[in-house]
Amino acid sequence: MAPRPFDVVEVVTMQLVLSDATVLGVTAELGFRAADPYTVRAVFTGPHSMSTWLVGRELLAQGLVATQAAPAGTGDVRVWRDDDPTYVLISLSGVEGDALLAAPAEPVERFVATTQQLVPFGTESTRMDPEISRLIAALLTA
Repeated sequence: MAPRPFDVVEVVTMQLVLSDATVLGVTAELGFRAADPYTVRAVFTGPHSMSTWLVGRELLAQGLVATQAAPAGTGDVRVWRDDDPTYVLISLSGVEGDALLAAPAEPVERFVATTQQLVPFGTESTRMDPEISRLIAALLTA
């Protein structure tokens, strides 16, 4: 089964903040499918590498109003508004290390708002029922 195209895509130029305070430019492509409404696919591309993360859409939205003292998320992904409200910070922790990304808030807000227009928060499960049925049918015919 070929992957479906994304319904919403936003490309955001971010800054990867290294432990020595060096900053590297990173491009993040945020992708959302209405058929998978709980998840945002984030592909981070830097000068020498690429990394893909799946992030909860609600976590991303909550991070737009969260603070560093109380970030959204408690696991591998945490999101909060910077002291400079024009930026959102995203902390990623994985087996290969940790990363702190600073993103301009406006394109992230626009992305979340557009996903909400397609699938309002709280209505995700109604979008999942047909997808789950298709998945079960595909598994039974495989």
